[in-house]
Amino acid sequence: MARPFKRRHICTLPECRSFRPCNAREDNSQITMTVDEYECVRLMDYERMTQAECAQKMKVARTTVQSIYETARYKLAAFLVEGSPLLISGGHYEICEAETGSCGCSCPREKRKPAFRRENIMKIAVTYDNGEIFQHFGHTEQFKLYEVDGTEIKSEEVIGTDGSGHGALAGFLTAHDVDTLICGGIGGGAQNALANAGIRLYGGCQGNADDAVRALLSGTLEYNENVHCSHHGNGHHGHSCGGHMHQHGGHGCGGHVC
Repeated sequence: MARPFKRRHICTLPECRSFRPCNAREDNSQITMTVDEYECVRLMDYERMTQAECAQKMKVARTTVQSIYETARYKLAAFLVEGSPLLISGGHYEICEAETGSCGCSCPREKRKPAFRRENIMKIAVTYDNGEIFQHFGHTEQFKLYEVDGTEIKSEEVIGTDGSGHGALAGFLTAHDVDTLICGGIGGGAQNALANAGIRLYGGCQGNADDAVRALLSGTLEYNENVHCSHHGNGHHGHSCGGHMHQHGGHGCGGHVC
């Protein structure tokens, strides 16, 4: 039997997760650094820890830390030399439980929030195609982003995903400070990635994107809590992913109505 893969312990998720040189060529392929690779670089290069100290902090073997560190440093070098976009996303890790008092390590940043984010502000993303909710999350080429203060939409913008797909989209949304996603069909792996990133999901939705956001804010959005999508790579369009629909009631989420 194969030895189970041990998840790397990290103390904090990176606050900045997407980097792109201002003069990057359009044909440069994206470099993806995993969250555990980022944590290894943070501990050894920023916190100035030794390999042994880093291994103890991440709860892995020293040889594992050495391997992670070498891979991460190569990606950083490629980012600087090639000028390719860099995204921090994915990996095999578990988040520190310091905020519950059971971690036992010193994590000075784990509860810090960006200074610009007020408690009643939320950032909603909708998979977007010509005004409608796009029905396959993993093939999304555009999101429409809404910044909401309480129940009032303060700003809207449509952004392209720059070729990101499936698992990388969770990191893409996190990099744009999204905390809520409305979409059509979405696979289980992408749902797990969103959950790990702390992004609330309202899947199985159809129709006009603006109407869906207004329905969410009024507590009347119909969504599918068991949404799934098993049509990967089949060029499908306009399908709905099964299950029964629910109305999102006007309960509080994180201090604001969502």
